[in-house]
Amino acid sequence: MNATLPMQAPKRAPDTFPTWVLYCAGAIIAFSLISVGLVRITGNGPDQRAAAPTVERSLRFEDQADHGVLVTDGVTGEKLTVLYGEQGFVRGVLRALSRERHSRGIGAAPPFMLIARVDGRVTLTDPATGERVDLESFGPTNVAEFSRFLAMQPE
Repeated sequence: MNATLPMQAPKRAPDTFPTWVLYCAGAIIAFSLISVGLVRITGNGPDQRAAAPTVERSLRFEDQADHGVLVTDGVTGEKLTVLYGEQGFVRGVLRALSRERHSRGIGAAPPFMLIARVDGRVTLTDPATGERVDLESFGPTNVAEFSRFLAMQPE
């Protein structure tokens, strides 16, 4: 008589995946959900409404042959000043906004809007493209570079 013994299944090794990884992943997911919930509840998200404007000025910036940047009032066309030298921050912001205009085939004719708001923020917007730069993100020194245009009188 040939008796067959039942075969035993091979023993599996214990699971060696570290449980701390799962706890960390769960914590990151929980943090993300709580953060999004707080932004939605408090209204401090990127879609928040801008504070009311206190001062608005329409400005046009034009490059000059002598490498200066002519700043004129966008409504009257009167000369406010000419920027010479590096003017790194001002030129950088204008270059970024001008690049967007160029990519959409919009010339330099439409003026930009510089807006000081009730909450102290200063924003440079381009009505032609809808782009905006919240200048306070770059610090008070850089905000002052643009804020001076708000009170500037024609030369």
